[in-house]
Amino acid sequence: MMIKVAAFAATVAVASASYFQEDFGDGWEDRWTQASKDDLGKFVSSAGEFFNDAEADAGIKTSEDAKFYGMAAKFDSFSNEGKKMIVQFRVKHEQNIDCGGGYVKLFPGTQDVTGISDGDEKAPYNIMFGPDICGPGTRKVHVIFNYKGENKLTKATISAKSDEDSHLYTLIVSPDNTYEVQIDGEKEHSGSLYEDFDFLKPKEINDPEVSKPDDWVDETMIDDPEDTKPDDWVEEKQIIDPEAEQPEDWDEEMDGEWEAPTIDNPEYKGDFSPKRIDNPEYKGEWVHPQVANPEYEHDDAVYDYADFGVIGFDLWQVKSGTIFDSVLITNDDDEAAAGVTAFKACSEGEKAMKKEAEDKKKAEEEAKKAAEEAEKEADEEEDEEDETGDSEPAKDEL
Repeated sequence: MMIKVAAFAATVAVASASYFQEDFGDGWEDRWTQASKDDLGKFVSSAGEFFNDAEADAGIKTSEDAKFYGMAAKFDSFSNEGKKMIVQFRVKHEQNIDCGGGYVKLFPGTQDVTGISDGDEKAPYNIMFGPDICGPGTRKVHVIFNYKGENKLTKATISAKSDEDSHLYTLIVSPDNTYEVQIDGEKEHSGSLYEDFDFLKPKEINDPEVSKPDDWVDETMIDDPEDTKPDDWVEEKQIIDPEAEQPEDWDEEMDGEWEAPTIDNPEYKGDFSPKRIDNPEYKGEWVHPQVANPEYEHDDAVYDYADFGVIGFDLWQVKSGTIFDSVLITNDDDEAAAGVTAFKACSEGEKAMKKEAEDKKKAEEEAKKAAEEAEKEADEEEDEEDETGDSEPAKDEL
């Protein structure tokens, strides 16, 4: 089953007010530039094994295992000051990814497209967004903003999809200093940039002139001073076996001095610990007084970047096969919603094709199994006839 979305997608493209849009159709190699770092993996055009429309769903696929990938494209520079910014793209880990990135990076327009992967520190970016998977421990959606030269990762835990199907990742950054992450058009997380990121220094800090008094008691429980160890308390774990006797044939000159073996002490009661009681001197948990932080500076627009002009894939993959497609940067809600609609049609057709293939494979396996069982039964019947056949001699043998 193929769901027709080509005409719809074309209409969206014609009416597009986006800053950047890429569906990796004809000529995509001319619009994107490979980074200059040595031995980078190669992106190839592919719709994958399962798709809705082989041509419309073709994206770029990582094609070499255990490689870094670096590729970027330029677009007309813009600022998101006073405007909503939406970043959206499709990712499909059809290879059942074990460890690798599936994110994009947005750079200033001054960034050299060939240099996004240069150096150990990598090229500085404005925003990094998208899924990152490595084993069962790392399955998260990165949302990282560069603020005054430092990369700030969200403190929220946002889970990424780790199956083999296509998923649409959307980041919405708003001028009220909030952000939202959507997966497949559904909200996965939203929050304040002030609360979820450490952009600003704290408004208050511990008063450097004050410290906890030396006589402050913050132990809630103490040993009962009146609970003493009884005189008959036995703490010796091992004792000499009273029933052990030196063997009659023991020769001290040959065998050395005989020592009786030890056994567990039947009277052993364990290490003595006095019972615990409430500390009568307890003053409570000491709270450090706060004062205004002289280094705190408020920023009314932590969301704001003066310059976006380059988008890139700069990532590592152990097992290749991830497909990227339908990249969109816009400030138009309707345009992003149209991308979600197109994605859902793509996803539905992809899943239908996958199910058809799975059903066909299952039917073939069942038919093969049935044929093997029928052949086995026929062989058994033939063997049984050979064993129980007529034993009377033929007339010409009489």
